Amino acid sequence: MQRNLTQSKEALLKSYNSRLKEDIRSMRENFEEIIRLAKGENDTQLSKITQCEQDTYETQVRAANIVRAGESLMKLVSDIKQYLILNDFHSVNEAICSNSSLYRSTQIDRDNKLMAVRDDMAADLYDLEEEYYTSIYK
Repeated sequence: MQRNLTQSKEALLKSYNSRLKEDIRSMRENFEEIIRLAKGENDTQLSKITQCEQDTYETQVRAANIVRAGESLMKLVSDIKQYLILNDFHSVNEAICSNSSLYRSTQIDRDNKLMAVRDDMAADLYDLEEEYYTSIYK
């Protein structure tokens, strides 16, 4: 069971890694293509106006692809944060156990002090009662 859980975590981390690489590759390729289009080095048979319109549309598509890849990266960061929160049970359990043992020892200490006070009060009350009944001033 533990091994399957570890393998699923590794598979999830590998998928995060591949998503990250794919999004960055997409952003880089689209950015490079926008730069190439901006230079205007295309030797085509199209008129300048038609080529300019085509370059404008392609630039808009490339920019939209960059935005999509950026949004995908933001989603990936959110997924990784969620993964870290949900899979950090070990440190959470350690903190809970540490605090629990600290509180348990504090409780035992307080209980011992309360019992000592109870015993002292009982002894003092017994002495007081004894003194009252043996007193000549009653």
